[in-house]
Amino acid sequence: MAWPERELHPGRSARDFYGAEIRWHRKNAGGMSLAALAQIVCFSKGHLSRIEAGESKVPEGLSEKLDVAFGTDGSFLRLYELASREDFPDKYKRFMELAEQAIGHEAYETTVPGLLQTADFASAVLQAGEPFAAEEEIDDWLTKRLRRQDRLSRQPSPCRYWFILDEGAIRRPVGGPAVMVVQLTRLLHASRLQHVTIQILPFSAGAHSEIGGSLTLLTLPDRAVVAYEEGSRSGHLFEETDEVLHRQALYDLLRAQALSPRDSEAMISAALEGTTDALPRRDARPVAEE
Repeated sequence: MAWPERELHPGRSARDFYGAEIRWHRKNAGGMSLAALAQIVCFSKGHLSRIEAGESKVPEGLSEKLDVAFGTDGSFLRLYELASREDFPDKYKRFMELAEQAIGHEAYETTVPGLLQTADFASAVLQAGEPFAAEEEIDDWLTKRLRRQDRLSRQPSPCRYWFILDEGAIRRPVGGPAVMVVQLTRLLHASRLQHVTIQILPFSAGAHSEIGGSLTLLTLPDRAVVAYEEGSRSGHLFEETDEVLHRQALYDLLRAQALSPRDSEAMISAALEGTTDALPRRDARPVAEE
């Protein structure tokens, strides 16, 4: 059974328009499938599907191949000049723009926040989240994620950060013990910065309002607050006062359920010690065969 094609929104952004043009030309080329086009342009079907839906940045080299495949005489190459300027899909773009301006950033996360991730940890998370993505896509996402971390050390007035992390963020061995040792060390260093607070929401807290998702509150320079909720595959930005106040109240409950910053640091230290113990010992000797 064929899966229904995703709805496109060509008027939303240059990236979305580029993707809609791919579909339009496919349909007018005898109903060409994505799989057939993927073979022609030497890109994976999954990668092309995300580009067509406006979810992935248009990579270099694709436009020329599309112009040849559809006989469009350079129109995709011209569109690329606009679409390539958009680093993020439209649904994340405004949130990212507001995050750059924020003077206060509060977030509950089920994993280590992107702003605090090491390169190896971030790479492992991205690969797990999009297991069918092309290597160049992962590299592109990783570069952008690490670049955004400059906000943590922005001077002279850095943003005030408050992170509440599910205990699973420090227990789940993402990337293996060696990667986790470096990542947990990074968390400890971040927790000691004056403008960063980290709390752990322990498993013992039980069920809560954000289980299975994440919640971010951004305080803007004019003191207005916006909220952003995200699941594994979608997110929504809330700017209406009532909606934001509701989510601020939910975040306050999470803050009350979480361990204190001092106890959270102790839990991270204990997790680091346990993970370090799990590393292969360099001086370990193989057991002699009988």
